[in-house]
Amino acid sequence: MSLKTSYRFIAPFYDLFVDRATRAARKRSLARLPQQVLPQQGAAKVLLNGVGTGLDLLYLPLCHEYTALDITAAMLARAQPRADNLNMQCVQGDSMALPFAANCFDYLILHLIVAVVPQPPLCLHEAARVLKPGGRMFLFDKFLQAGERAWLRRALTPLVGQLATRLDVVFEEVMRSAPDLRVITDEPILARGWFRLIELQKVQ
Repeated sequence: MSLKTSYRFIAPFYDLFVDRATRAARKRSLARLPQQVLPQQGAAKVLLNGVGTGLDLLYLPLCHEYTALDITAAMLARAQPRADNLNMQCVQGDSMALPFAANCFDYLILHLIVAVVPQPPLCLHEAARVLKPGGRMFLFDKFLQAGERAWLRRALTPLVGQLATRLDVVFEEVMRSAPDLRVITDEPILARGWFRLIELQKVQ
């Protein structure tokens, strides 16, 4: 079963399992977006890459231009009503092959998507491609530490990764696919550091 198919069935139940547990982390991550239009920049162009059911939309400043992408129409259908007050367009597409030109977004939001897709390095590489030089990227996801054995999570990944999410992704390994990104901040947020908030910037 592909993730596109499995998330079509997961969509009606996704918020029940994910919303409360991740709410504080989402707010903290999204608070890093400018809360007003910067005079030298104008309204920022922001990509929510893997928007899911739109749990992030409630915490976004109203002043920017948003594009919300997800591979699953059922997820986008749930996200759209949450965008009533936002200047936002929804796009169905693949995070590993983004349907956008290079260097077109000021900010990228990658919440619980890098460790979901089959090829995390390709997802990050594509995100870096569409980010403008000097632009920033906000990640919230679960990552193993470099060298961490985590034998159970690694053993479960071939099954769980087909249905919902990978459990074996090492952020430092994924970063090799995007040499034009640099880490600004990296902090543990949930589950004893398995989930992390990471801010990246594209080198100018």
